[in-house]
Amino acid sequence: MSSFSAVLRFLGLGGDAPPAERRAREPVAPGGLVGVGLEMKGEVSGEGDFQVLGKFEGEIMLTGTVHVEEGAEVDANINATAIVIGGVVRGNLSAATRVEILPTGTLTGTLKSGSFTAAEGATVKGEVWVEPTPRPAPALAEHPPSSVTAR
Repeated sequence: MSSFSAVLRFLGLGGDAPPAERRAREPVAPGGLVGVGLEMKGEVSGEGDFQVLGKFEGEIMLTGTVHVEEGAEVDANINATAIVIGGVVRGNLSAATRVEILPTGTLTGTLKSGSFTAAEGATVKGEVWVEPTPRPAPALAEHPPSSVTAR
């Protein structure tokens, strides 16, 4: 094994681990992370993605995607661009683009989104509001308005 491979393995970027095992250790995207075995209470806000592998309680307001992984528990109101649920979520959700509930996911609460999918095996208890994002109004014709002269 070369020293370069050893450094990559040390950093968790390569080595002998199977791809599925490496993916399980890697965050979905740069941003915030609540790791396995961790519990966090509070408010998360800002830009970027947020991944929960442990337990979170509070409020999440992001312009990014919130990922609640299998085995994770979230008691929070979530407002984000997109939400993907593989664990247990209790709270009110609002997503600008989509909410996806994976086969291992459970949602108890109110959901409002432009798009909603629930895989076979997912559990949803509560209200679901799907309202597609409004389309921009068509541009007005480029002809100037006709003038009317009062007599």
